Amino acid sequence: MAIERLSDDDLRDTIKAWEKHGRSKNATAKALNVTRCTIRHRLKQAAKRGMLGFDAVLPGFVVHKTSEQRGPNDEIQKRWVQQKPAPGEAFEVPAGHTVKGVSALIDPDGRELAKWVKTKEGAIDPKQIVADLEAAFKDFVPSAPIRPAPDFQFVDQLALVPWSDPHFGLFSWQGETGKNWDLKTAVKVVKQTFARVIARTEPTKRAILLIGGDTLHSNTNENRTARSGHALQVDGRFPKVLLTTCETIVVVADMMLDHHEEVEIILIPGNHDEEAAYAVQYFLHAWYRNDPRVSVDLSASLFRFREFGRVMLGTTHGHTVKAAQMPEIMASREPEMWGRTKARYVHTFHVHHNSKHVATLGGCIAETHEIIAPQDAWHFNAGYLAGRSQKSIIYDRERGEVSRVTEAIY
Repeated sequence: MAIERLSDDDLRDTIKAWEKHGRSKNATAKALNVTRCTIRHRLKQAAKRGMLGFDAVLPGFVVHKTSEQRGPNDEIQKRWVQQKPAPGEAFEVPAGHTVKGVSALIDPDGRELAKWVKTKEGAIDPKQIVADLEAAFKDFVPSAPIRPAPDFQFVDQLALVPWSDPHFGLFSWQGETGKNWDLKTAVKVVKQTFARVIARTEPTKRAILLIGGDTLHSNTNENRTARSGHALQVDGRFPKVLLTTCETIVVVADMMLDHHEEVEIILIPGNHDEEAAYAVQYFLHAWYRNDPRVSVDLSASLFRFREFGRVMLGTTHGHTVKAAQMPEIMASREPEMWGRTKARYVHTFHVHHNSKHVATLGGCIAETHEIIAPQDAWHFNAGYLAGRSQKSIIYDRERGEVSRVTEAIY
């Protein structure tokens, strides 16, 4: 910042005001509508120009050295006072700087005469970070308030909501595929679809929101599938799609909390989101960490198994094994659960169409599910003809599946 340069007339005006107000810097500053520091600076300038005379100590100066001349009888005949500008205000590290080093000027006896403090820009003081965080979160209220349980007479059954391949971020153009689809449209249609499905579903004590893989259309900003490298048409940058995905799943989970006593969220990685799926999983875990009615499965396995009375459920995305292979995997990996149960069901996804295999798959009913999103360019041009729908399925502890709701999407 440039140093104030004033004329002699300006300084004389300041001196007059200073004398008028009893040499009070505060009163002078108030009268001239400036800061006390400004008055101090002007008086210091005036003293340097000799405009304040030569009193023992001038405003803005300090005594540096004195010397005397004495007569024969040791009487003081003359006295000289050497002054120098007074030191400035106490040093403070500039905002955004940290101390880089300190240099000192010392005399032969090692006593400090002067000191230089060197700072650097860019580094952040860790203590300042702590202080800023404490200030920022002082009045913080968590964004996930605990939702009270609805006043229902819950049925002691299990509601499974198999959400197949959400593919958030998928972009489709009507001129190429016959359907327009983007991130904004996906959020709107998902909310409308689940509102209708959940409203028609029996209010059960227990419910599972099973997100069966490919929650995000792309795993990174590269917009390619990790294994095959297929190019993907994506609406929006990856962070935007990720945040929108998490927020929309919360809306769906909250709908289920308003309809069921307990909700478990299971999210399985797919071939489109092999790593990104875990980011969504951990977001949901953090979001609902204080809600005793919500649990989030944090398993890193591609296979999940659940037991409900005499019912066994097994699930995987379907890009590593086919539905026909799942009964053998279930019996091998969970033999005790397999032995305790009578009605066994497999849910896989990945293929985007409905299919069902009854009994022939080693004592299981295995099925795949349609998705909510329309086809992208790759699937459309490959000739796939799958429909679009969303289901909820009710399981009884003893009898297995007793009902289901299907919401078709056109």
